Amino acid sequence: MTPENIEKIKEIWQALKEVEDPEIPVISIVDMGIVTDITIDENGDVKVEMTPTFTGCPAIEVMRKGIEKKLSELGVERYRVELNYKTTWTSNRISEEGREKLEKFGLGRPESHEGEPRMEDIANARCPHCGSENTELKSVFGSTLCRSIHVCHDCRQSFERFKPV
Repeated sequence: MTPENIEKIKEIWQALKEVEDPEIPVISIVDMGIVTDITIDENGDVKVEMTPTFTGCPAIEVMRKGIEKKLSELGVERYRVELNYKTTWTSNRISEEGREKLEKFGLGRPESHEGEPRMEDIANARCPHCGSENTELKSVFGSTLCRSIHVCHDCRQSFERFKPV
């Protein structure tokens, strides 16, 4: 890989940090861990791979168009955006900056886990409003499949949490 291509890839990664997750606009698709790879081939064609949070994610095309728009703004003429199902998305892919943004937005942050998360990992949540761990799982499914619904017994606020998956 040429030094120019290495710099171009860094520039693309940085630019894609401006593409918001359509369901959670305070976090980028890079911080969500949805962009899994960026390559430039010997012809100068750019390939961006993305792994959606789950196979049936309704925001796939919106994210793809956001990536394509950003690549066009950078002056990239030849590119393709491919779905990558070889890399399984997990909540461990969310960057620390992304976790902080989720919490500031009012969503409980998913904690990192080893291997498969257990039901306790999903049920035990810290309140994004007051920081209390005196919370209760109300529903495993929230407004999207990747969220759960909880209530905090200390501040009496309900909240959604990005599930550790």
